[in-house]
Amino acid sequence: MKYRQLTKEQLEELHEEFARFLASQKIDVTEWERIKKEKTEVAEEELNIFSDLVWDDVLTKSEFIEHYSKSSINLFKCQETLIVRIMVKTSNPLIDFLKKEGLAWLSKNIGDNSLDFFYAHKNYSKGRNEELFELIEKGGILTKGHLYTSIFEIIKK
Repeated sequence: MKYRQLTKEQLEELHEEFARFLASQKIDVTEWERIKKEKTEVAEEELNIFSDLVWDDVLTKSEFIEHYSKSSINLFKCQETLIVRIMVKTSNPLIDFLKKEGLAWLSKNIGDNSLDFFYAHKNYSKGRNEELFELIEKGGILTKGHLYTSIFEIIKK
């Protein structure tokens, strides 16, 4: 397995896609129920294959990931061969970026002396999707990149 199996909740959300996946392998509902009961290892393998397909599709389409901690925000722009990282770090112990108030403070105090901005980029050391998956597994969130774009506009000046 390339990634990890989708959670029960994720599979429930994708039940129609999973049904089409099974149908593409000529497995109908009755057959699937039989496989789950009598051939659990085959059922697990089907779930693993489907999960990898879903993760590959999601990761391939993903362009931005954000990761938050109390004192820093890591913003990633995931290009084809390069990942760009912007880190916003505060030395102010009263600011907590894990809370809505911390982000509100950031938007109003972007020039505050307690803020440091770091910009870096690197080529992927593994496959692109594998590295994005690792970021997600460590708490990264897929986003549309609004915060990345806003911060990038500020620091490029």
